[in-house]
Amino acid sequence: MRFCLEIVAIAAFAGNLAAASLPFGPTRASAAVRGDRATTPPMWVVKVDTHSGRLVRKLVAPAKSTTDADVRGLIAEAAKNFDVNPLLVDSVIQVESNYNPFAVSHNGAQGLMQLMPGTAQRFGVSDTFDAKQNIEGGVRYLKFLQDTFQDDRLAIAAYNAGEKAVAKYNGVPPYPETVNYVAKVGTKYAQRKRAEVKNADPAKAVPISDDGPRHIQTYMGADGRLYIATR
Repeated sequence: MRFCLEIVAIAAFAGNLAAASLPFGPTRASAAVRGDRATTPPMWVVKVDTHSGRLVRKLVAPAKSTTDADVRGLIAEAAKNFDVNPLLVDSVIQVESNYNPFAVSHNGAQGLMQLMPGTAQRFGVSDTFDAKQNIEGGVRYLKFLQDTFQDDRLAIAAYNAGEKAVAKYNGVPPYPETVNYVAKVGTKYAQRKRAEVKNADPAKAVPISDDGPRHIQTYMGADGRLYIATR
């Protein structure tokens, strides 16, 4: 009889979860689409317990959905505010989480820019699964690393392995994960910069020099960058 009651209780519990659109178990259901927005269901995430300092597993329900356009806007805003190339931020997010705002790594890194709990606290992020906070914290950290090492490649390495590791080896640490990470981010960053130059529209450019040879045109693009083209 006790066994039967336990089965009934479990079935009822599972039914209540389903009725509330909650995931039963550690996996996350696929996002439902309503119009042009994606609504993210509640999911299990890893967070830091403020009392013990340990990582704990909690069920959270995002207050609102975040579209790709929202994220792109947040990247542009944070990159401008902290003077970091948005193409670098985009490349880091691609490699870190592939734009999954609820990504959690095996070692506890969280959110779009995969912030470790200590890094999140260090740069004023209270909710690593809030896209705005996560991006701002990650971009602030990138800016700090760029200012510290004066080299994007070393900044990228430090983002993965930590600034102490980069300082210790006076370069990219010889960790396979970090070496691979620097290569991936660097490749994506270079590709995006080449695409930006390729897609620049000379028709919208503002000429800034006519003193060179007639077959060379130097102009300032609408994005504020200097371009040189033949004509």
